[in-house]
Amino acid sequence: MNDTAVTYLGVIAAATLVMALLQVAAFIRAALLGRRIQALLGRVERDVQPAIERLTAMSDDAARTARLMATQAERLDQAVSSLGSRVDGALSGVHRAFEKPTRQGAALMVGIRTAVSTLKQLRRRAEPGSPDDGELFIG
Repeated sequence: MNDTAVTYLGVIAAATLVMALLQVAAFIRAALLGRRIQALLGRVERDVQPAIERLTAMSDDAARTARLMATQAERLDQAVSSLGSRVDGALSGVHRAFEKPTRQGAALMVGIRTAVSTLKQLRRRAEPGSPDDGELFIG
């Protein structure tokens, strides 16, 4: 072997050694980066976990409040419905209480008008100089 071949072999060996060292350095760097990413994810999970728990508690409270509001709305609807039925019954009772006396009063007024009208007609006939039914008879 000559000196040139040995030199080339030395250069190849050195290049292979440099490539191996660079690959080892890259693997070490990647491992360190992976650890940092894991640590970052751990911190994010620790920091976000309380917020998620608070949001869960808030959504539970909102759901419970919505259930309570629905229950109260149902109670209010029942109360208003009951009140409406009671008012309707009371108005029907008042209507029935005033209906018969009102009819009787109207009949009494018709009777009074008829009596007054009859008295007026009798008075006109009884007045002197007013024509009598017998005088108007042509027969």
